[in-house]
Formats: sequence, C-alpha cells, structure tokens
Amino acid sequence: MSIHTQLETRLDQGFMASYLDALALVERLHRLLLDVIKDEFERVGVPEINAVQALLLFNIGDNEVTAGELKSRGYYQGSNVSYNLKKLVEMGFMHHQRCEIDRRSVRVRLTQKGREIRDVVAALFERHADGLRDKGVLGAEGIEEITFALRRVERYWADQIRYIY
Repeated sequence: MSIHTQLETRLDQGFMASYLDALALVERLHRLLLDVIKDEFERVGVPEINAVQALLLFNIGDNEVTAGELKSRGYYQGSNVSYNLKKLVEMGFMHHQRCEIDRRSVRVRLTQKGREIRDVVAALFERHADGLRDKGVLGAEGIEEITFALRRVERYWADQIRYIY
C-alpha cells in the first residue's frame, strides 16, 4: 500500500469517526434539550405536561395545523404525534376541529392554556440564547455556521430518503 493510499485510508477513518461523533452529539443534544425543558416545567410547577408535548406546543405557536402538517413542516418527528395531540386536547392545551374539506383530517390550535405553555418555552429559549451570547459560548456568526451546516446535513439525509423511493 502506497503512502498516499495509507494517508487517504487514515483520513477516511478520521472523517467516519468524526461523523459518528457528530451523530452521537446531535442525539445527546436532543435528549438534553428535552431534559432542560422538563426541568423548567418542574421549576415553574407545571407537572402535567411532558417536554415533548411542551416543545410541540411551542412549535405550533399561533398556527392551526393537522398532524400531517406537523411532520411536513418539520415541527415534529415523533411516531406518537397523534397520541400527544390527543393528550394535549384532553388536558385543555389544544382545540381540535374536523376539517371542512377532508373530514378524516383534524386541525388543531392552542388554547389560552397552551399559549401559556408556549410562552414558558419561548422565555426559556430566550434566556438560553442571551446566556450563550453573553457568556461568549456562541455568537451570531457561530450560530449561523452551525445552523448552515446542520441544514446541509438535513438536506443530504432528506435526499437519501427520497432516493429510496
């Protein structure tokens, strides 16, 4: 094996190791985000809602959407979206209404109680953004670089799924 081939093999192995590290980090960050949200709701005394549900309310915001739109808009990627929507309606965080055009489809929107939860999450995220910037952890340029890189990975993965079908 030539020196050039050995170097390429080491670079390929290094890239693969870095890629796997990045995948593990994305996974850990998502779980950590859910833990941070859960801790915030424990702190403010709202035990009836879980972090996934709170994040779902935050992402819906002032929109009126169907379960399918939640996935297509990238708001929610869980397989149990219907379960969480049902629970949020039962607990009074969301209104639901059958679509006039497609009676199989249900549209949901936040109630006042749901908007209050959305506001708690928004305030938490705002504090975190301020803290990241104020403590010099991440500036505007850094967050833009991360977001740009993650969007490129998202597009690549989405393209891989499209090629399967």
